[in-house]
This record gives sequence, C-alpha cells and structure tokens, in this order.
Amino acid sequence: QRGQAALNLGRLAEAEHDFRGVLELDPESGAAYANLGVVYMRGKHWEKALESLGKAERLMPQVAGVRLNIGLAYYRQNEFLKAIPEFESVVRDQPDALQPRYLLGLCYFFAERWAMAASTLEPLWTQESDQLPYLYVLSNAAHRAGNKELDDRATDRLIKLSNGTPQYHLFVGKYHLNLDQYDLALSDFRAAAEADPKLPFVHFNLGLVHLKKQEYAAARDEFLKDAAIEPDVALNYE
Repeated sequence: QRGQAALNLGRLAEAEHDFRGVLELDPESGAAYANLGVVYMRGKHWEKALESLGKAERLMPQVAGVRLNIGLAYYRQNEFLKAIPEFESVVRDQPDALQPRYLLGLCYFFAERWAMAASTLEPLWTQESDQLPYLYVLSNAAHRAGNKELDDRATDRLIKLSNGTPQYHLFVGKYHLNLDQYDLALSDFRAAAEADPKLPFVHFNLGLVHLKKQEYAAARDEFLKDAAIEPDVALNYE
C-alpha cells in the first residue's frame, strides 16, 4: 500500500524500494513485479520495465493489464511489431476497451498494415470521431486500404471539425502530405506554424515537404527549428 501511494505521487524511488521490499517477503508476488514495471515505465527504463512485467505476466497470465503495459513499453520505444501481439491478446480479452484497441490500431498503422488498422479503429467511431488524431489515422489507413466509404466519412468529419486551430492545420497538412499533395500540405503546415511556431512536429513536417520538393536548404532550416523545440526527436537529425 505504501509503494502504491508513493507511485501515485510520482515518488518513484520510494515506490521501487517498497515493491522490492514486498518481493523480499514474497518472491512470487506478481502484483509487486507489475507495479515495479510501472515504476520503470514512468522513469523510461524500458529494459527493466519489460523484465519486471515479463515476470508479472508469468505469475499472472490472466491479468490483461500486465500485457497492456508490456505492449505500451514496446510502443513507447517504437517497437510496434513487438507491441502488436500484446495488444492483440488484450483486445481478445476486452474487445470493448478503448485504449488497447486504439493502441493496436496505431501499431497496425505504423507497421503499414492499412486494412487491419482501419478495421481495428473503425469500431471506436462513436467515442473518438470528435478527435482529430483519430480521424487523421483512420482516414489515411482507409485511403491506403482502398476503403473509399470509410476514407470519405473520416475525411469529411475531419474537415467539418475545422476550427482554425494549429493542431487542425497540422493534421490536415499531414493528410495531404501522405497523399503526396505537397503544395496543399505546405499551406496547412505554414498556417499551423504561423499560429503556433512552437507546435511540436509542425517544423518537422514542413521540412519533409521541402525535402520532397528537393528544396534542401529550406528543409534543413525547418528540421533545425524542430530540433530546437524537440531535441529528443531523432528523425530531425536523420
């Protein structure tokens, strides 16, 4: 209980100490390993997190939350192919749960499994169709899968939600970029950058457009701008 309270307050060192204290008394405590895994995830110590969560899974194979966290640990490292089986198992156990289905759909999307991404995400329409990120991913997956009805429905909804925010222009720009509509993408990314020059990824995407158009000096300048805002995004340096 003390470890859980410390974890809830973000005192990770205290939480780790208490959960390890549980394991000294009960080396087969799956709950202690599961909570240790969460501690390490919060600290972004992914190898330790996966080791602890793996032990928790062996001790509590029926607990879907442990497998969800294993999937999340892989997802946060962009290891989407490793995350997919974990999320698939959670969705089988909890087909109506939003988070594991959404994460599984995103993993399929990033793995370029377009039809599977679209079919996995479509059931979330009622809960998520007022969210721009959801509509962006769904419309792109449906377009690439050749599902015109779903593509049109998601795209129409995305456009109707337009309220002139920088985030809206960012997502619409990414939609155009994925369809190789560079001038349209450039217009939306510029609108987003003008409204919020420090919006994450807006300068990165501007750089991508310029790179596609072989405007290399402009691309370099945009990647440098995004690197200044988000120094941990490796794609800028690449």
